[in-house]
Amino acid sequence: MRINSNLAKVVMLTLSVSYSSLANAKLNIFACEPEYAALAKELAPDAKIYSATTAMQDPHQVQARPSLIAKMRQADLAICAGADLEVGWLPMLQMKSSNAKVRSTDQGLFFAAEHVNTLDKLESVDRSMGDVHAKGNPHLHFSPQRMLKVAEALTAKLISLDPASQEQYKAALSKFSDKWAQATSKWETKAAPLKGKKVIAYHSSFRYLFDWIGIEQVGDLEPKPGLPPSSSHLASLLKRAEAGDIMAIIVASYQSERGAEWLGERANLPVQILPMSVGGNDQSQDLFTLYDSAIDLLLQYQPR
Repeated sequence: MRINSNLAKVVMLTLSVSYSSLANAKLNIFACEPEYAALAKELAPDAKIYSATTAMQDPHQVQARPSLIAKMRQADLAICAGADLEVGWLPMLQMKSSNAKVRSTDQGLFFAAEHVNTLDKLESVDRSMGDVHAKGNPHLHFSPQRMLKVAEALTAKLISLDPASQEQYKAALSKFSDKWAQATSKWETKAAPLKGKKVIAYHSSFRYLFDWIGIEQVGDLEPKPGLPPSSSHLASLLKRAEAGDIMAIIVASYQSERGAEWLGERANLPVQILPMSVGGNDQSQDLFTLYDSAIDLLLQYQPR
């Protein structure tokens, strides 16, 4: 009887420890881009968060490295931009990781673009158009209104996966929402002098930023999305710049500056590198400082 009693105690202790460990376990989050790792940190500060890419990488083109496969294999939740931004590499990670949790949005897969209205949707796409996204521009993290909607939807997803922490997630969302609303008002006031300004930019990386603060992108360094600048295309942009109404040439932190510098030198225009995401420069340490940095960099071309 004593042996059975001791065995029972051991079993009960093991079950108790296992239950306690499960109850205290934190979500393991795989973010496809650093902006969504940063958002996850705001909403789930106790979670274990990993970003598959950096602001110095092109999020369209990522290698399904063994290290990424291993991280996805461990994930309870995968957060990605969506709108086919990751279509060239995410399916491979999902397949090789053999993690059923993150294969479907019904479970632990979350696409930000599915929770907002994206800009520049296309009814039909063919190869002649270049690297375009039929579901709309996926770089929506520079739209504060859309990011707030994403935050709300992501909180609901977190709660569905970890209902025991529901109150913590709701409190984190409330705190983020209040801080985000105050920051948005400040950003809009600060960026007011930029309204109506014209730029030439690389790709449509900052489409949402420009749409929000009223900057007009009148030229693209890419002749077609995904194609590098050609000499004939740069010549046409140089002719456009002769109008004298271009404020600057804008390049994202991961993009080549070569074509922009060629054009800037001949058109006597400044070339400005903007952080594409958190970590794109020393100032961009989270979503708030990312916005601050991007706006401040653009404002330096305005009269004091």
